[in-house]
Amino acid sequence: MSAKIYSGIEGIKLPEFNFDNISAYNKATEKYIDELKAVCKANSNHKDVGEVIKFPVADGYALYMVYSMEPLELIHIGIMDGYQFEYVDLMTPERVSEQIEKNRRIAELFSKKL
Repeated sequence: MSAKIYSGIEGIKLPEFNFDNISAYNKATEKYIDELKAVCKANSNHKDVGEVIKFPVADGYALYMVYSMEPLELIHIGIMDGYQFEYVDLMTPERVSEQIEKNRRIAELFSKKL
């Protein structure tokens, strides 16, 4: 069974990219992601719900937030370039959990001071 992908959540507006004020845009995207996460967490208490997974695409990442694990439902986070991952609908709950852990470990690795 393939994952269901949503383009957003009704009532939560995707911020419009602003070349003139990147700082304001970054704050707006943080708020957008926090609002998405709150709705996801209200939907389920699964540990992975509300987590963001990312896949490298071109010069950036395709971002998705976990809305539900059973059945698997993801929300595309169309910020910045709005990249999408070609095979995201083929993800399984197990692969999503693995991707969350992989992303966490990579972030941890690059946040360490040498």
